[in-house]
Amino acid sequence: MSEPRLTGDPRMHHPDLSRARWRRSTRSSGGGGNSNCVEAAYVGSVVIRDSKDIAGLTYPVLLTDEEGWAGFLAGVKSGGFTA
Repeated sequence: MSEPRLTGDPRMHHPDLSRARWRRSTRSSGGGGNSNCVEAAYVGSVVIRDSKDIAGLTYPVLLTDEEGWAGFLAGVKSGGFTA
């Protein structure tokens, strides 16, 4: 049996999300449920998803390193992003 053929960019990292412990800000807006929330987990890298699409069928799960995540959080805290 031959090895499976890789598709896409071979440098891409595909972390195992089966044991990810997703966290959501207590300041997430919305009337309960999963509305308007971003969730993050650490699995060797930081992974980020939209809580309305936990399966990643509509929106991709994003991947960044700790430095990128820290920069994103600093931007949020300083009001660098607007809706």
